[in-house]
Amino acid sequence: MREKKGVQRLLIVSIILCLVSMIGASLVQTSGGSITIKDLRWETPSGHLMSALLLIPENATEETPAPGIVTSHGWYNNREMQDLNYVEMARRGYVVMSIDMYGHGNSDAVPPSEWPNRGTGMYDAVELMADLPYIDINSIGVTGHSNGARAANWSILEDNKKSEEDQLISSVLLVANDAMYTNDPGEPLYWAMRTDEQEFANVYGSRDTGIIAAQYDEFFFRSLSEDGAVTVPRNYIQTEYAQSFLNFGADPAEAEERESYSIYRQNVDGEEAVRVIYNPAQIHPWNHFSANVVESTLEFFDETVGAPNPIEPASQIWQFKVLFNFIGLIGFVMFVISFTKLMLYTETFRSLKAQKEVTARTAPKGAGLLWFWGGLIVSALVSGFSYLALYNWSMENIPAFYNQAPVFYIGIWSAVMGITTLLILFLSYKLFSKGQGMDLRDSGVIIGFKPLLKTIALALIVCSAAFSLVFIADYFFKTDFRIWIIAVKAFTPDKILIALKYLPFFLAFYVANSIAVNSFNFVAGGKKKWINIALLTLFNGISVAVLAVIQYTSFFVTGEIYFADLSPIIGIWLLPMIIIIPLAAIVTRKIYLATNNPYLGGIIYGILVTVIMVTNTLTQL
Repeated sequence: MREKKGVQRLLIVSIILCLVSMIGASLVQTSGGSITIKDLRWETPSGHLMSALLLIPENATEETPAPGIVTSHGWYNNREMQDLNYVEMARRGYVVMSIDMYGHGNSDAVPPSEWPNRGTGMYDAVELMADLPYIDINSIGVTGHSNGARAANWSILEDNKKSEEDQLISSVLLVANDAMYTNDPGEPLYWAMRTDEQEFANVYGSRDTGIIAAQYDEFFFRSLSEDGAVTVPRNYIQTEYAQSFLNFGADPAEAEERESYSIYRQNVDGEEAVRVIYNPAQIHPWNHFSANVVESTLEFFDETVGAPNPIEPASQIWQFKVLFNFIGLIGFVMFVISFTKLMLYTETFRSLKAQKEVTARTAPKGAGLLWFWGGLIVSALVSGFSYLALYNWSMENIPAFYNQAPVFYIGIWSAVMGITTLLILFLSYKLFSKGQGMDLRDSGVIIGFKPLLKTIALALIVCSAAFSLVFIADYFFKTDFRIWIIAVKAFTPDKILIALKYLPFFLAFYVANSIAVNSFNFVAGGKKKWINIALLTLFNGISVAVLAVIQYTSFFVTGEIYFADLSPIIGIWLLPMIIIIPLAAIVTRKIYLATNNPYLGGIIYGILVTVIMVTNTLTQL
């Protein structure tokens, strides 16, 4: 009975943490209730459903229209990823629309051929904003991170099709993507490469334009010199492309040398226009989690548009929203564990509860020690090498049935690791553990059909209950649970069908990993009980951590990423896995100790990871 009360208390604490997260994050992003947030869905002129968050400060009225800013996330993200910008801009009096680009979040998916069409939805958002009665139509800005900046460039090209008096965009800030430097910008590349037919040009006209170019951007701000060498991003400001941009499209050979963080002005078509480049010393994904970048963004729009409620750019509160969102993420994980345990006291699932205390096996010695450490090391090596080896194959061989390329790649990698883990466990059991008297039934590896059905049912109930908290946060507070590149957010029903496609890949790994962590490798690790789980948590994530260290150590030392022969995206996709995979060992161990069942925790975690991944990436037709 005491144990049950402990579980109940933990569950209550987890729910309180989630509520604190919802309320706290809402108070921050509404500036204490002075900003109205609307969840928009509308059919656009592109013929697609589009999703956006609209933040309306009190100062924006029909009598006193306010400047408007459309902001966008990058590829494989969603509208909430721009919270640091929309929180700060809205509290300064701007009306802000943070969009889900087509194929992301709650917006319709489109084929790749339609991505440039009307800025992947950004220009559709600009036109909607221009029709709002409380918007100053002469002060509409656009900004976006990474491919959100590419969407801004496409939107400029769309806006340029209109006569000068009908153009809508007055200011544009490109974050983590190159500008259009020539009279024939074409498709943006990972680095600039001007042909003989192209001439430097001012594509942006009299619009105020800025660039935030990280010195360690994995994708952009590279250029080819005449001798064929690639100029690395930290030297971008010295390139002819950056210099031409700062000189309003002039040939850099005939223009003055200009520097970063300085605002340059020039009369263009009878109007004063601004050009500026900011180049913080950070990586591409850190741009959307950086106070430095937010400060530059606020400075730019304050200079070019003018904040109705002037506040010093360095005065920022979005970090408090991050804190509350993170508290919710902790509460979400705690809820999964405590709710699972509490369900074991119900009549339906009581049979899944461990009949006796689950304890560690005797610490391995001799050959057992070799099998234990050998299995961990081999798994880590295979994990690291297969992550690199599978990228090109996955991208080249993805079937049309799988419409999310990142999830397919990570899913294939997960399945390979699941199979590898099971093979190691099979050999370990056959060649050693069986002879030492290991009982697969006692350790939970062998499970009956009826208990397995109950295990699956309970896993589905737990995941549904956990995500109900997310939908409550979304519906009532317009918040979710996240920290930087890890986000648990509400989703549309189509994401469930997409998740079912990828679920087998992730179940293969997380179930196998749970069996390894709990049934085979749960051994005494000295006097401290936590040593074993700490070790297994470390080895769960050591391969991806090492790859990330190699990638970025090379970047900071040489100016270029280490795995340059593969897509730069693989380094970024590594980052959330450094947390997600190690956390699996902790969550499944907590559930195993209460059930002696390695499948329950593995299935729950596999479902959660699958849903989280498919709701936070690009879906394409």
